[in-house]
Amino acid sequence: MSEFTRYAIYMLPQGAFYQAGAAWLGWDAEAGAERAHPVLDGLPATPEEITATPRKYGFHGTIKPPFRLAEGTSRAELETAAEALLASLSPVQLPGLVIRRLGGFVAAVPERPSAGLADLAAAVVRGLDRFRAPPGEAELARRRKSGLSRRQDALLEAWGYPYVMEEFRFHLTLSGHFAEAEAEALAGRLTAHFAPVLPRPFGVDTLALMGEAQDGRFHLIHRYTLAG
Repeated sequence: MSEFTRYAIYMLPQGAFYQAGAAWLGWDAEAGAERAHPVLDGLPATPEEITATPRKYGFHGTIKPPFRLAEGTSRAELETAAEALLASLSPVQLPGLVIRRLGGFVAAVPERPSAGLADLAAAVVRGLDRFRAPPGEAELARRRKSGLSRRQDALLEAWGYPYVMEEFRFHLTLSGHFAEAEAEALAGRLTAHFAPVLPRPFGVDTLALMGEAQDGRFHLIHRYTLAG
């Protein structure tokens, strides 16, 4: 696929953990194919309904949030710059991941915060920023509806997204938003479902350039090794 509307740098897991996550969401961004949802009981809604919001992004952790290409830049230039930047950055090792409720949604998150992972994400956000077109007024207004702090609003102005730099929280989203009690119960159910494949330790040694197709779904363009 050659035509994309936006690009992003994601951490795309590999192996059994990725396969389980892609099946749960119903979209395999690496293969560019739909997947059959697993049959689970004890859920607050069907898997299709639970995963409707995160499905199009695929099973991933955001490193550089989706952006449109800046005027005067190209996908080929972005690919070249991403390859050079990521080859200069070092991999990060985390003790492991757990399934938790984050407000009203459920995600796989590091057992404890990682300064190394936060530094890696910040380096990618900064290093590829020249390729990011600034957000329009409509997008800024949409972001601000969620009630940003003063610092988050400043980050939105500077980097096009409010949850970068010190506001970065790595997570792999598994659901849309629910009431907190339902989200808590869902986190427990998904903890049991993912337990056999949750990686321990969890290594971040590759990052992926992703593209959003015309239908809104993200696809893997290229996976780069962190070789610094």
